[in-house]
Amino acid sequence: MYRYVVTAFIFLNITSCVFTAKNKHSMEKLEHQEALEAMIQADRDFSAASEKQGMKKAFLQFVADDAVLLRPGFIPIVEGDVVKFLTSQEDSSFIMTWVPQNGQLSKSNDLGYTYGIYEIRLKKTDSVLNGTYLSIWQKQTDGKWKFVLDTGNPGAENSVQ
Repeated sequence: MYRYVVTAFIFLNITSCVFTAKNKHSMEKLEHQEALEAMIQADRDFSAASEKQGMKKAFLQFVADDAVLLRPGFIPIVEGDVVKFLTSQEDSSFIMTWVPQNGQLSKSNDLGYTYGIYEIRLKKTDSVLNGTYLSIWQKQTDGKWKFVLDTGNPGAENSVQ
């Protein structure tokens, strides 16, 4: 009888450990997916702010203190120079928006990237310029997502089949 009780106890312990491990893994996957969705939503919110408030204000709202901008024709723009560069930009003649197509997130759920297509609509001519972009995001201590690197390439007219 004693042997059956010990065997049943060991079996229940092993079963409990297996279910706990599976449950922990499922919770981690759910937390990861929720963090990824929050980061991509931050990119969507960034674009919406650009459309409503203008590119300059949106960039200043979503930029991290230690961010880097990579722009065609410029050496990398870093830290304090980022704010100077952004505030010097004239954004009253166009509306810039973008749509994230996808992103990836680190296992620690605090660093990731989004990429997609941007659109610049010129107000005078109502013409549209397209391009691609990549933003690297970092979750801040206050829980908000801010970009730490942003870059874009003009010209997204051709699609790859």
